[in-house]
Amino acid sequence: MTLNDLPRMFFSESRGWQDIDRRHPSVRTMLLAVVGPLSLLPPLMYAYASMAHPGAVFPHLEPALTGAEALTVGVVFFAIEVAMVFLMADVIRQIARAMSAQPTYAQSFALAAIAPVPLWLTALVLFVPSLWVNAAMLAVAWVGSAALIRHGVHTLIHVDDTAQAHRIANRVTFAGVAAWVGLVVLMALVLSIILGWR
Repeated sequence: MTLNDLPRMFFSESRGWQDIDRRHPSVRTMLLAVVGPLSLLPPLMYAYASMAHPGAVFPHLEPALTGAEALTVGVVFFAIEVAMVFLMADVIRQIARAMSAQPTYAQSFALAAIAPVPLWLTALVLFVPSLWVNAAMLAVAWVGSAALIRHGVHTLIHVDDTAQAHRIANRVTFAGVAAWVGLVVLMALVLSIILGWR
């Protein structure tokens, strides 16, 4: 998968998806090529937004985070993001198996790695110091992630029945939203712990 394939993958169950399925990427390959690099974007862009235009998108902290504190938040954020992809891969496999599909962990991981790509890329919008622009783009990214899940289930999880594929995709999407909310809550907790140590 390349970023050139991504726009077609939002609308097609074959374009881009079949290439990924043919290659049978391992968990390690997806981790190094997709999850690792793209998971760096949100922590880096959070740090940038907090320093470049404090208070414009995120609440302004007084006093601001020190370099060590910002690094700690970034490292924890990155680690939680990566852990969430592994967790979602297992959730996808369990949901699919409960509905008579038999994906491998690598197939589930490929879908779990591709689905959040719009959310990761949306972090780049933090260059714009506007809460409303960032919130709007986050909503668009969620629609994109849902579309990727819907189309990816058919090809990567090998579910031929359209109705069954949609049911699996809906459950995976709800699980993804719950995981994202959990991520936000965990990061708020980490931030409050760091602030409490001052």
